[in-house]
Amino acid sequence: MAHAALSPACADQLETWLTHLRALDDSPASTLSAYQRDVAGFLGFLARHDGGLASPARLRRITQSDMRAWMAAERRRGLGARSLARALSAVKSFFRWVGERDGFEPTAVLAARSPKYQRKLPRPLAEDAALEMIAQVELQAADSWIAARDVAVVTLLYGCGLRISEALGLTGAAAPLPEVLTIRGKGDKERIVPVLPAARTAVDTYLRLSPHPLEKDGPLFRGKRGGQLNPRVIAKVMEQARMQLGLPSSATPHAMRHSFATHLLAAGGDLRAIQELLGHASLSTTQAYTAVDATRLLEVYNAAHPKA
Repeated sequence: MAHAALSPACADQLETWLTHLRALDDSPASTLSAYQRDVAGFLGFLARHDGGLASPARLRRITQSDMRAWMAAERRRGLGARSLARALSAVKSFFRWVGERDGFEPTAVLAARSPKYQRKLPRPLAEDAALEMIAQVELQAADSWIAARDVAVVTLLYGCGLRISEALGLTGAAAPLPEVLTIRGKGDKERIVPVLPAARTAVDTYLRLSPHPLEKDGPLFRGKRGGQLNPRVIAKVMEQARMQLGLPSSATPHAMRHSFATHLLAAGGDLRAIQELLGHASLSTTQAYTAVDATRLLEVYNAAHPKA
């Protein structure tokens, strides 16, 4: 991939870093594309700022002034705080790798402070709305096997708290679904997820009706022509069901995972146990994910604290 604003050596560094990430982290193509775009954008700014090509030698001389100028330029062109924070994270990751490889400390880059932004809290569905969504999804397809497939996927999202990528990443080897599934999630982290009888039944029904043979190494959920099911198909089905039910635009596949966590907590589930079920590295992420409010935290505190 050519980068007009970069010297050949600098462009090679960027491509080598991306190759390194592919091999090390098995990162999704969309993530790598965002990293490439963010870092190339920074290096392109540096070239314009200097009036010449960005080079490995120039990377060693990055200053705090350079970083401030880049961040100011990004804000002027309309980049939001959240997007700028993401871009800065990618730039730091790139420079950390380059510094370790080439033997220098990119202090100015690593010391740059990320812009603050208001974290967008997820919007889970109410319990009855989540169940209505599953029922409505079944009515969207004319083919009974496709309707059963869509119900099975959405039931897994809500019943097990899976990400859509995790549900669609299951292979035929997972069938029939056991009482407990081992899921490999973000960062290649494994977690154990209990499978509700309703989810097992939904998947069994889909497999019984599916015209495609079940292959251990093939996808569990198949598209109309037999290939791997595209997540956009499920998003579209839920969009149709959402409009028919009068639910907000936030009623997406990911909202079913939010709803799983929030409803577990509301029923008295332990926050750390829910953290494990979701595969979150940080408890604060789970707290935001489950729409925990101060009242609920106070209830947990009063019920559990020995001095309460």
